[in-house]
Amino acid sequence: MPSTAYASTPPVITTSSVEGDANYQAPSFPLGPFEKYANNPLLTPNPDNLFESAYIYNAAAIVLDNRVFLLYRAQTAKLCSSIGLAWSDDGYNFTRLDRPVLEASEPWEAGGGVEDPRVTRSADGMFVMTYTAWDFKMPRMCLATSTDLVNWTKQPPLFPNLEDVEYCDQTGRTLIRKGHSKSGAIFPEKNKDGKYEMIFGDSFLLRAESEDLVHWTAKPYNEYFAGPVHPWESRLLEPGPAPIKTRDGKYILVYNAATLGCAGYRNNQYSISQFLIDFDKLDQGPLARLDKPSLVVSAQNEREGLVNEVVFCEGLVQFKGKWFMYYGQADSELGVATADV
Repeated sequence: MPSTAYASTPPVITTSSVEGDANYQAPSFPLGPFEKYANNPLLTPNPDNLFESAYIYNAAAIVLDNRVFLLYRAQTAKLCSSIGLAWSDDGYNFTRLDRPVLEASEPWEAGGGVEDPRVTRSADGMFVMTYTAWDFKMPRMCLATSTDLVNWTKQPPLFPNLEDVEYCDQTGRTLIRKGHSKSGAIFPEKNKDGKYEMIFGDSFLLRAESEDLVHWTAKPYNEYFAGPVHPWESRLLEPGPAPIKTRDGKYILVYNAATLGCAGYRNNQYSISQFLIDFDKLDQGPLARLDKPSLVVSAQNEREGLVNEVVFCEGLVQFKGKWFMYYGQADSELGVATADV
């Protein structure tokens, strides 16, 4: 297992910190093939540190000043989540900050806390994190901004009146959910109309637009971006990290999927896959999606944990000639899979 140390002071990050690998190469579709790291898990719970004493998983990732930084979901035994910070010079061995950088403070976060970060960065160097607020009653997507990855300014729930749609393959019907929202992946540049775009949701994938990365307007659910197609994604879809621009100007969106059960997949088993997207034609949905997932459940700590049968990605970076896909293992530990650039 990789080494983990703790620090009370993180590396200094500012709006001037250099993002991305020095030898970054824009990819083509699809990324991969990915191979799971033989020494997974990278991060495991620490019973001596309360905020991460029970579970660690689902980390956003970004490369800054030639280091990989993770914003990871940590949980107590009472299932209260917060966001921790870790950093690495090689992508495998991490130092953790000894305290959370984001934790429950609002009524809509009471009980369940703050979950599942995704991170992007604005042109002026500001970090924008989407996350889910969970009060054990309703998941609400929220957003926070930072200039240093440590001190965050929260916004209230982005879509309090959203009508979201949940698909049930068993009945062929849909269920409208009022106020339910999760899982926002923000494109790193503006569209041709000068607006930022987000893909979000946890059944059908929806869209939202913003002029400033902070205030968002959701498209109605009947204008959804994508829904389930393959049997291994029949239960739900959730976006993963911020979309990645390809060498020909398209985008790759890594996404998470779960199934109601099909050949080779157990009921409620999660997988990780990829869309190819034309950023100028989001209203037409994905250009392509893989026929088979990029990553599937195989290890024992992916089979059994807080939630069984799960691999789940919210962080993907290119670093030192490889793609590093950081993923949760059964909602309990954090692993990585890599692919050559």
